[in-house]
Amino acid sequence: MSSEEALARAEELLARLEQTRAELEQLSQADDAEKALDVLTELAELSKAIEEELQKAKREAEVDAES
Repeated sequence: MSSEEALARAEELLARLEQTRAELEQLSQADDAEKALDVLTELAELSKAIEEELQKAKREAEVDAES
């Protein structure tokens, strides 16, 4: 995977993160604690996936810079 592909994937995940955050905001207003907990778990997973993609992009960019 190239650094550009990893960055594109991170951008896709960031968009999902924003959608999920908006969903959480709606749930907080609806007072649905159980569903909100599920959404918080999803946010944590998305954040971890974004971090992984950014690390991949960084490693690929470093490899490309050394070439």
